[in-house]
Amino acid sequence: MGAALYVLMPILAQAFGLSYAQVGIIRAANNCASSLLEMPSGVLAERFGERRLLVFGLICAGAGYLCLSFAAGLWTILLSLLVLGTGGAFQHALSSSLISNSHDAGTRRSALGIYNSSGDVGKLLFTGLFGLATGIGLAWQGVVAGLAAIAFLAALFVFFGLRRSDGGKDSDEVSAPKLAGRSGDWGIEDRQGFMALCITVFLDTAVQTSFLVFVVFVVAEKGIATHLAAFAVVLTLIGGIFGKAGCGYLAQRIGVRSAFVLAQCATALGIVAVALGTPMAAFALLPVLGMFLQGSTSITYGAIADLISSNRQSRGFAMIYTVSSLSAIVGPTVFGVLSDYSGLGTAMLAMAAVSLLAIPPSLLLKARSEQMGGGAA
Repeated sequence: MGAALYVLMPILAQAFGLSYAQVGIIRAANNCASSLLEMPSGVLAERFGERRLLVFGLICAGAGYLCLSFAAGLWTILLSLLVLGTGGAFQHALSSSLISNSHDAGTRRSALGIYNSSGDVGKLLFTGLFGLATGIGLAWQGVVAGLAAIAFLAALFVFFGLRRSDGGKDSDEVSAPKLAGRSGDWGIEDRQGFMALCITVFLDTAVQTSFLVFVVFVVAEKGIATHLAAFAVVLTLIGGIFGKAGCGYLAQRIGVRSAFVLAQCATALGIVAVALGTPMAAFALLPVLGMFLQGSTSITYGAIADLISSNRQSRGFAMIYTVSSLSAIVGPTVFGVLSDYSGLGTAMLAMAAVSLLAIPPSLLLKARSEQMGGGAA
């Protein structure tokens, strides 16, 4: 549901007179809470179990949206997104850990790709409905309050649904295998390879997050009304649904390096084309761009299990999601300031350049994984 913020940002900017830099800072506030709590969530999951923490995260998300529906200015918005970001910290890494632990090395990457693409279905649903609701004249405050209600209902569904799926076991029983390792061991089996993965994810996420934050503004600058420009995010997410499923499979077929290089080159070219093209050309290109812009995560995140021991998967995913959250703080802030001083066009070209900078560390990642005999080749 956090993807609805991409559509909400232009509305908040208009309602409260925000600059591009303030938009970037507001979006970064949401990711700040996630970056601080992503790592503790992985450690806490070993003690309390993923299910309880997933429920806690959804409750926080609901509280954040509820607070945002009453926002009266910049500081209220910042507080709301901090609470919302806290909820996000207890979702992605824990869900990925559940998926990773339930599949073997041969099917793990595809399973994570399908999981990521299903997440994009949810993003598409909520951004599409949000854009439609505000487009037909509903007050954004009421729509945001509706998102809060959905989050609270989802918390109930996860609490009872996952309890049935794990056979009614307590969290301590479910988490017992994870505690088998040494308490101070983070499970990193190849430190240099893991560092290469962190750098790759940081640069890749900076581009992904920043593009989704500012693409609506880019399309709006081409003369499209804001409520219609908001569908630029929807089109990008449509491509991401197919890209996250397809890129995970592609990495298994042609290898991590080839798949990632292809994804990043296509992303760079797509961003330049959207920035310089006509409004119709931009709308037509966005689904294709979304396939590679977001599909790259299935390639990189699928390598986590190759570098982390099996009894520390939740910590491994938490570490990578922390890096991703930090990048999501830095990216929108830096590109927002650049947009204020040099224009959105320059910021978009800079995003394209950064997407290419993610390629060199990914080459090191592949080399390390091959030396280990892992499945990321």
